[in-house]
Amino acid sequence: MDAISTLIRMARLEAAVDVRCLLTGGHTLDNPPRPPGEVPFHVLLEGRCVAESGGHTLELSAGDVLVLPRAGQHRLRVTSQVPPVPAGRREGPSVTTLRSDGVPSVDLFCGHYTYQPGAGALLFNGLPDVLHASFGMEARSPLRLLGELMRNEASVDGPGAGALLASLCEALLALALREAGTDERQTAAFSGPWTAVVDPGLQAVVNAVVHEPGRPWTLAGLAEVAGVSRATLVRRFSTATGVGVAEFLTRTRMTVAADLLTTTERGLDDIAASVGYRSASAFGRVFRTVTGTTPARLRRSAARRAP
Repeated sequence: MDAISTLIRMARLEAAVDVRCLLTGGHTLDNPPRPPGEVPFHVLLEGRCVAESGGHTLELSAGDVLVLPRAGQHRLRVTSQVPPVPAGRREGPSVTTLRSDGVPSVDLFCGHYTYQPGAGALLFNGLPDVLHASFGMEARSPLRLLGELMRNEASVDGPGAGALLASLCEALLALALREAGTDERQTAAFSGPWTAVVDPGLQAVVNAVVHEPGRPWTLAGLAEVAGVSRATLVRRFSTATGVGVAEFLTRTRMTVAADLLTTTERGLDDIAASVGYRSASAFGRVFRTVTGTTPARLRRSAARRAP
């Protein structure tokens, strides 16, 4: 299994569409901060919008996906030469629709991902504040088929629509993690994640760390995997991902450890060894530094949430 698929599986996400916006004319959509454990996303299938987050703006067009891992307050402005037409809200069994009369200026899906403390939190905390992926809606676009399926399910809103939309939204996240930051309109404020590295050597490093976190990795060893010198690896990895090699290695190990803590009954010594630490105490110190909690507390918290 590839690195992105492995980490999404560990995160054990739940996805949901909050509202589908079929709006005519210019509109402003204010989105308040999400509670802890939720990450908002937007999928624009038709029209144009401007996203405003953290004092920065980003233009969105049909085929764009926007994910905000920090769940901060943000705004979407529908850009249209037509004056805004008031929208009515319709609550369906699975989908809420905000719709104006007339021909829509935009077809926009707004939703969120829910994650539990542990691997999911580590995955999102290790990503940039904003993920932006642009796929377009051409015939070969991976979003074209997904978008049509989303439209059909939302329009019919029949039995199972909520579950189907959730699965489609999870697929959207995988696409965004793979492609975010590769669009030429990307700015420094909306940098790409480590999941979207295109350099084959850096991809090899990512896959090696995710799939073999217990190996005694050194910078020299990872540079050998990448087929470059240590200095070149440090420079390229930091430039491409915004994080250092050592930070990526540590966060990935803690993500794997969090998954083991919350889904297995393996002992701390065993888990520590599985992610490259010789003792449970050394592992525990790093885990607390990265996550803000101890392995034991995370395990107890997961046990309380279990059905």
